Amino acid sequence: MSEDLHALQRRLAEFAAARDWQQYHTPKNLAAALSVEAAELVEIFQWLTPEESAKVMANPAKADRVEDEVADVLAYLLQFCEALGIDALAALAAKIERNESRFPAVRSARPDRPREGEV
Repeated sequence: MSEDLHALQRRLAEFAAARDWQQYHTPKNLAAALSVEAAELVEIFQWLTPEESAKVMANPAKADRVEDEVADVLAYLLQFCEALGIDALAALAAKIERNESRFPAVRSARPDRPREGEV
């Protein structure tokens, strides 16, 4: 990745400050904006088959839309974390650790075959 998360957060904060937008960047507003942008990402895939969705990046126009929406989602998530003092990477690492405990790894099985002990 070209820039680290903290540098991107600083750029977003500077961008908002230069436009006097901090007043609107409350946790509630940022969470709502994040939800809207995530919905716009979903909209791109809404009626695609699983096979079509896996190939979406092969279409340059759709790829541009996907990248723009991913950027919007990430930007609002980073601004949300900034507003609440959340270290996004630390939160993610902690969540992965909890999930590793909650969902122990199982032996891989082919999707068309049941795992050992299953019928």
